[in-house]
Amino acid sequence: MAVPLHQHSHYSVFDGYATIDEILDRVKEIGSNAVALTDHGTVAGHVEFYRKATERGIKPILGIESYQARDSRLNHHKTDLKGNRPKGDTSHLIIIAQNQKGLNNLWTVSTRAYLEGFYHKPRVDWELLEEHNEGLILTSACPGGKVSSAI
Repeated sequence: MAVPLHQHSHYSVFDGYATIDEILDRVKEIGSNAVALTDHGTVAGHVEFYRKATERGIKPILGIESYQARDSRLNHHKTDLKGNRPKGDTSHLIIIAQNQKGLNNLWTVSTRAYLEGFYHKPRVDWELLEEHNEGLILTSACPGGKVSSAI
């Protein structure tokens, strides 16, 4: 049985259009019993997703598609005269919570990405991920990830 591990909802600004209910309806329709929510740069949908998925007997997998700074999340690059950021400023990285410790770490990483790493987007870096790695699973994400970009 397939389990979707990279799913955006309407909480993904500019990228997701499906509501939590629509995602869960589709998961039931395809016969899966679990699905991950990995919205771009936000964990805002986690509570709604968790509540509605468990009510329907679907295992909720909580994650995020984070923006990874090319160097340090603390480094705020200058833009050109038109306000454009340097190309390759961020890449995408999927982070999934494996257990309760991982969920706590995921929420910490997300919060710190906003508070410390925000530069056009909430950004993480390897230092932050190493500091809060317990219980987290990282995957290469979409075509915006480092692995896909390199290929």
